[in-house]
Amino acid sequence: MKAIRLMDVVKYTKAIDYTAKDRQISITSVEFDARKVTPGSLFVPLVGGATDGHSYIQQALDNGAVATLWSADPAQAPSDDLAVVFVDDTLQALQDLANFYRRDLNPIVVGVTGSNGKTTTKDMTAMVLQAKYRVHKTQGNYNNEIGLPYTLLQMPEDTQVAVIEMGMSDFGEIKQLSEIAQPDIAAITLIGESHLEFLGSRAGIAQAKLEILYGLKPNGVLLYPANEPLIESEMPEIDQPIYLRSFGFTDHADAFAYDMVEEVDRTYFKTNLEPNVTCTIPVLGAYNVSNALIALSVAELLDVPLEQAIFQLANFQLTANRLEWLTTHQGARLLNDAYNASPTSVLAVLKSLAALNLAPGQRRIAVLGDVRELGEASAQLHRSLAQGLAPESFERVYLFGPEIASLYETLQDRYEASHLFYEPADHSRLIAQLQADLTDKDLVLVKSSFGTDLLQVVTALTGKETH
Repeated sequence: MKAIRLMDVVKYTKAIDYTAKDRQISITSVEFDARKVTPGSLFVPLVGGATDGHSYIQQALDNGAVATLWSADPAQAPSDDLAVVFVDDTLQALQDLANFYRRDLNPIVVGVTGSNGKTTTKDMTAMVLQAKYRVHKTQGNYNNEIGLPYTLLQMPEDTQVAVIEMGMSDFGEIKQLSEIAQPDIAAITLIGESHLEFLGSRAGIAQAKLEILYGLKPNGVLLYPANEPLIESEMPEIDQPIYLRSFGFTDHADAFAYDMVEEVDRTYFKTNLEPNVTCTIPVLGAYNVSNALIALSVAELLDVPLEQAIFQLANFQLTANRLEWLTTHQGARLLNDAYNASPTSVLAVLKSLAALNLAPGQRRIAVLGDVRELGEASAQLHRSLAQGLAPESFERVYLFGPEIASLYETLQDRYEASHLFYEPADHSRLIAQLQADLTDKDLVLVKSSFGTDLLQVVTALTGKETH
């Protein structure tokens, strides 16, 4: 982080008041977790749920904080050598400070949202841009109202491009994030069914994702899936010029892929953006080719030579728990994708795995958990996953969670009882059944929403800690 002055914090957080023995204090990092505070930090005590960050002020002070924001009782504010900036709302102050810091550094900002594929697209985009620029990107899943401003405040002084992931669960959230980040380029990966419980319909989901336009800079670019009519029908009225560019698998898209070949741990394709070069991504799936098209489109917009971008793309690394190939104790290959799920993403990965050629004696096994936040459509959408499952493509199916019971009922007429396993709540029973069944010739998919906690199943089967 570029050092900022205490008086800038006072000004841009709209402070009510402040106390400081030294007004020239230099702040070299901003932390909301007292455990991460280092000498020179500004501590931001956030308040939420059962936790009040003000309670950790002594730990922050012990770790070297030189200043703190403060929205609790002023009489309880620390004194001594710690500068205190009094604000009405520490979260709002964090966001305002991030907005100032972004303007001060003035990088090109690429914002990424969508129902699925945000993290992969962010990682791919950052990787291709590194061929020309000094790039800062969202770490892990720091993509919400706390994580996004924190990400911006972590930017090194020499950052030229920031690739920022934006997540949400309800209306208004992407608008807020986009107005903080103010992207030059915005990308919507796809419109799926994630958060249907709160947004009501796919049209509502499209409206929520399109809120990214409210922070898009004048003459900015929106990248969107060419096969999604909801983008056009739900497009909000924006009082500034923007440019639209589509991506997909049909030749009417501005960026399209063709001649795709999928293997277990990589996918090959060609694109009209650079038709003389075969692109390689080190992950499975047509849906990841779609994500790669976003990355290559951003590279083209920012004048990165596409041959260099394609070379970079072949070497990108996924964030943990996203399409991660592991080996079980029995020697089976396990595809860990248990961090996030929607019906669309489940069907996409099932389709990709079903298309792979198997060696003699090899089996495909699907381990699927609940897809959360589908609301009243949950039973119907879980049943719809049956279109991706058949004995000839997935010899055995393991289902976990109360909401996926409707899929179990649907599959009972399709699978022999010994090839279909359902467990509503007990992870240990699922683990025991899988440990007894798996062999070294199996390809195993583990896919679910994070809240279903199939990551503990992955850990038990492979010995790898997941978090």
